[in-house]
Amino acid sequence: MPDLLLELLTEEIPARMQKQAAVDLRRIVETKLSAAGLAFDPADYFYTPRRLALSITGLPLAQQDVNEERRGPRVGAPAPAVEGFLKSAGIASLAECEERDTGRGNFYFAVIRRPGRPTADLLAELLRAAIHELPWPKSMRFPAARFRWVRPLVSVIALFDGAVLPLDLDDVPVGDETRGHRFLGTGAIRVHDLAEYRDRLRAARVVVDAEEREWLIADGLERAAQALGVRVKPDPDLLAEVVGLVEWPEVLTGRIDAQFMDLPGEVLTTSMRTHQKYFSCLDADGKLAPHMLLVSNMTTPDFGAAIVAGNERVLRARLADARFFWDQDREMPLAARLPRLAERVFHAKLGTMLDKTGRMMRLVETIAARIGANAAQAARAAELAKADLSTGMVGEFPELQGIMGSYYARHDGEPPEVATAIAEHYAPQGPSDRCPSAPVSVAVALADKIDTLVAFFSVDEVPTGSRDPFALRRAALGVMRIIIENELRLPLKSVLHESYVIGRFPADPTDRLLRFIGERVAVELRTRGIRHDLIRAVFVRDVAGNRNAEPGIESSLEDDLVRLVKRVDALAHFLDSADGGNLLTAYRRGANIVKIEERKDGAVHGGDPDPSLFTLKEEDILHARLGTARRDSGAALDREDFEEAMGILAQLRGPVDEFFNKVTVNCDDQALRANRLRLLARMRDTLNGVADFSLIEG
Repeated sequence: MPDLLLELLTEEIPARMQKQAAVDLRRIVETKLSAAGLAFDPADYFYTPRRLALSITGLPLAQQDVNEERRGPRVGAPAPAVEGFLKSAGIASLAECEERDTGRGNFYFAVIRRPGRPTADLLAELLRAAIHELPWPKSMRFPAARFRWVRPLVSVIALFDGAVLPLDLDDVPVGDETRGHRFLGTGAIRVHDLAEYRDRLRAARVVVDAEEREWLIADGLERAAQALGVRVKPDPDLLAEVVGLVEWPEVLTGRIDAQFMDLPGEVLTTSMRTHQKYFSCLDADGKLAPHMLLVSNMTTPDFGAAIVAGNERVLRARLADARFFWDQDREMPLAARLPRLAERVFHAKLGTMLDKTGRMMRLVETIAARIGANAAQAARAAELAKADLSTGMVGEFPELQGIMGSYYARHDGEPPEVATAIAEHYAPQGPSDRCPSAPVSVAVALADKIDTLVAFFSVDEVPTGSRDPFALRRAALGVMRIIIENELRLPLKSVLHESYVIGRFPADPTDRLLRFIGERVAVELRTRGIRHDLIRAVFVRDVAGNRNAEPGIESSLEDDLVRLVKRVDALAHFLDSADGGNLLTAYRRGANIVKIEERKDGAVHGGDPDPSLFTLKEEDILHARLGTARRDSGAALDREDFEEAMGILAQLRGPVDEFFNKVTVNCDDQALRANRLRLLARMRDTLNGVADFSLIEG
């Protein structure tokens, strides 16, 4: 079947935008093909720094013909009605219509046959629309076209069944020609299909498949490192970026001057990684080796010697700057830099970085006391945490804030715990980032993030949709991870409120923040595979009985994140068992009976059942077992032994089943009926002591 090949040749696209653009192009084109009723096989996409390409196989030559039936007026209807019908259906006369008996009389029917349009015509329209609609984080205008794009389009390949599509893109050339590598290629390349496209571009020093380029780079790095007797420092993000910087990757080896090897390792790797896109190497002891690996986009007669020499020269200059900052920064104690924080605005409504430091120092003492950290060390670390923002090194390498403060604190003779806390107080900054675990580090990291959250929420600077300019979701995730991974029994509501009091902020955002952080916990639990309804069953515990709340922490009794997570895990495990599933069924039966009868009676059947009104042993047995289960499960919950609490509740399965088998709840005796409803309500409330079973689905 005919194939489609589309290539958009352009000036260099930023590496971070390439893959998403290729994915978006495929999505948009596939959506439009489906809307046009065209069958096709899944599309393949390719991207390099200078091109996006799309290949789709299995397309038909034309749309299928469509027959449309349209009923007209009754036979014998007035002429104006008949003429209006013929005109709307595009039919010349009644001779082209059929007469049919519908059971309600004879009517005219027009059978309109619409031949399918040629696929080539449709593709020319939808590809043009797809190119116009392709979303970019940033775009520009360029002389050859009236639409905006990420970079100027140079040319376009648009081939269907080997023929050029009549694709109108203003003055951008559209045909069957492309160009190879900017420096290694030789002239225009004419292609007819995907196989020829890939082969001829490879001959012109372009590897169009990004996955292949990634493999070539990774393999080249590994080979080069082995030849040096070292190993590559893993850096998947840098690898992904470099894939988007080259079309013909060549791995080269360079050296780091020995005079710079006594600089902090983070300075060396950041300078190489951030500014030059070099890969670092580690020796057998895991220490930074005096080598760098770079990925060139060129093949040269001297095997890259001149390229390596040039890059070594550039790195030498950058590291010389780093050496200057390193030596100069250490001439001033870190503590002496604190007044300069008054010159840095944290936020127009929230004061300076010095104001934030003061709030952190007070808050960290509260946190330290609650988690058993050394309060004096935590306060000192909080005081110095932001001081390195005014250093030359952090000014040159912002990525090193906190890390450089830690080095300078050690140089100044601060305790190791203080220096470590300064380095770790920004962590975790991403899902794969390690959480701090040392008590002082934990206290400072929490104080920093909680102050940020409370401060911004208090002035209503909250995330909306995809917009989160102050990274508050990341801060909330950090708070959540630190607490859960360290199993901290921290009363979060009290700490949030204390932060509000310390900051004297305009509004108390404690409850909003509890829900916000609770939502992050719910998301984390869902990533573990726990069902959303089980999360809601534990999280939504509104004392007013509101069952429509969003997942969140709804009361002060539930601001212990560790307890919440343990409870959810236990509930999920319990419901996976046969006893759990059967008890859930019994719960629903009893709760539904109570709910229906309360609605019918216009009254709540609460309170304690009266044992003197029991007429059957099954009532006595269930009542007794409920009392035991309520007492024992409550004790287990107090001990936070949620597995035991669930096991105790599972023992109710037998008495509940026997009750429903032998007892008629809605009997004629109204006193007996009300007492049995109270017994079922007691069963419902006993189970709800662990989780709101009414929210559990399935």
